[in-house]
Amino acid sequence: MRRHELATFLRSRRERITPEQVQLPRGRRRRTPGLRREEVAQLSAVGVTWYTWLEQARDIQVSEQVLDALARTLLLDTSERAHLFQLAGAVDPTPAAQCAVITPALRRILTELEPVPACIQNSRYDILAYNRTYARLMMRDLDTVPPADRNCVLLAYTNAEWRASIVLLDETTRLMAAKLRASMAGHLGEPAWKTLLKRLRAESAAFRENWDRYEVAATRGKTKQFVNPYVGLVTVDHTDLWLAPDLGARMVTYPPQDEESRERLERLHAIALEAEGARGAEAGTETDGRDQGRDRVAAWSRAEAAGVA
Repeated sequence: MRRHELATFLRSRRERITPEQVQLPRGRRRRTPGLRREEVAQLSAVGVTWYTWLEQARDIQVSEQVLDALARTLLLDTSERAHLFQLAGAVDPTPAAQCAVITPALRRILTELEPVPACIQNSRYDILAYNRTYARLMMRDLDTVPPADRNCVLLAYTNAEWRASIVLLDETTRLMAAKLRASMAGHLGEPAWKTLLKRLRAESAAFRENWDRYEVAATRGKTKQFVNPYVGLVTVDHTDLWLAPDLGARMVTYPPQDEESRERLERLHAIALEAEGARGAEAGTETDGRDQGRDRVAAWSRAEAAGVA
């Protein structure tokens, strides 16, 4: 029953995606709604026969890495992704699924640190939580990035906006690969680490080159510079505050190194607050509209019941 549910779910998700959504040509003879099976297989880097068997509910094994690739190809949201892994009887290795518990107290600390940018990362460099200034330090809005893609190494190698903000990009990305290799020594064979490594190697030639150097580096504080899209050049001191004795989760802070950077971070924080307020006002307007609609329906129903409509 589980295999049949999985097959039906995959087919339904495949049929709802247009070729244009995944940068494929539509062609003139397309009869299948959405994507073809061979297109899903190609985009997910799996065999066509194997994927066909999966949609036919055959009794085959599916790895976490393949499920991760299918989830990204089929543009699954967080709930759909969780459903996919549950039907497959697998554990989702991404940080979006098994994020370390971020307590309310830690979130309050992140907020209290503003306008200093700060986030919480694990040893794999997944961004587990962050404050409003950090969300706009390396890009216009980190909230727009899917949770499964919020990884510092992945963003530094594959996200154009994130990369454009980093001064000394080549030096930084080479160091990040070396630090990731050092961290991975204690997690060899773990699905989440294997998934991240496979994705990095597949999506970035620069990462493959740096990874194959077999360099290692310890995590340490240093001065960093970012060209922020809102306020320009910012110079900060990268500082790690460890939350556990095993060098796992840590709070990463970026206090300004000079007065000019402090003023620019304050402006960046003000921009973040303004954007948050605008979103809140927009959400309130939508809610008011829905409430008014419900009130009109309720009034009509009362009038109809009274025989006056």
